[in-house]
Amino acid sequence: MDWIAEIDSAAGRIEGYVRRTAVTRLDLSGLGRAVEVKLEFTQHTGSFKARGAFNTLLSGGVPKGGVVAASGGNHGAAVAFAAARLGIPARIFVPEMAGPSKIALIERTGADLTVVPGAYADALAAALDYEAATGAMQVHAYDAPETVAGQGTCLREWEEQGLEADTVLIAVGGGGLVGGAIAWAGARRRIVAVEPETSCALNAALAAGNPVDVEVSGIAANSLGARRIGQICFDLAREADAPSVLVTNEAIAEAQRVLWREARMLVEPGGACALAALLSGAYRPEPGEKVAVLLCGANIAPDPLS
Repeated sequence: MDWIAEIDSAAGRIEGYVRRTAVTRLDLSGLGRAVEVKLEFTQHTGSFKARGAFNTLLSGGVPKGGVVAASGGNHGAAVAFAAARLGIPARIFVPEMAGPSKIALIERTGADLTVVPGAYADALAAALDYEAATGAMQVHAYDAPETVAGQGTCLREWEEQGLEADTVLIAVGGGGLVGGAIAWAGARRRIVAVEPETSCALNAALAAGNPVDVEVSGIAANSLGARRIGQICFDLAREADAPSVLVTNEAIAEAQRVLWREARMLVEPGGACALAALLSGAYRPEPGEKVAVLLCGANIAPDPLS
C-alpha cells in the first residue's frame, strides 16, 4: 500500500472537519532538556481519534443502516461526533471500564450507545454481532486502512508545523496512531512506541513474532487497552524496527501530575503515557538526539469539572 498517498488523501478529505492542533516546547523538571510536544488532546472529543473517524466516514460507502463502532471510549466518541456532524446514524458499543466521563461524552453526541460488561474485546464482539444483524458499517478503532491513514495525518500535520525532532514518542493501544505515524515517517524519523506494562499488546507481539492476546489492566486501560495489536500496526512496526518501551502505572500518573503542575495541561493516563517514558527513564535519548512527544488524549475519568 502507498501509505504516503493514502495519508495525503486523508488529510485533504478531513480538512475543515478536524482541528489543526497546536505544537509547543516544554521544559519540564526531570527532563533536563526542552521537548517538542503536539497538543492533540485538544482535538474534537479530546483525542486524535476524530482524524480516523472522519476519514472513514468521508471515504464513502456508508449504508443506510449507518455505522457501528466498538471502543474503550475515545474512538466511540469520535465516531459518534463525526457521524452526527455528517448526519449518519451511529451505534456505539463500549465496555463498562470506559468509565462515566467517556460514556457521558458519547451520550452528548446523540448516538445510540450500548454499555457492555467486560473489556474492549467484549464491546467489539457485540459490535460485530450488530454489524452482522443490521448491515451497518463497522468503523474499526485501529486495524483498518482508513483509520490508520486518518491517524497518520497527525504526524503529517506536525511536520507541516515545523517538527524538528529525530525521534517521536507515541502511546500505543491498538496501534492506529503509532501505525499511521510509522507509515508517514518511513525512515525519516524514529517512532518509539510506548505502552503501559499492564497493557502491552505491541510489545508482546514483537517479542512473539506475531500478534498475540495479552491481559489488560491499569490506569490507562480504557484508552490503551487493546488485547491484541492490530495487524496493520504490527506489520508496519516490525518492518520499521520501531523501538517498543514499557512504562509503569506510577510513571504514567506522575507524567500526568507533571503536565498539570508545570504546564497546566490536563491529560488522561493514555495521553501522558508517551511522556512517562522520558520522565521515568524508560526511554533515554542519545546525546544530541532531538525528541518530541505526542500528547494524545484528555478524557480523564472522572470528569474533573463535573
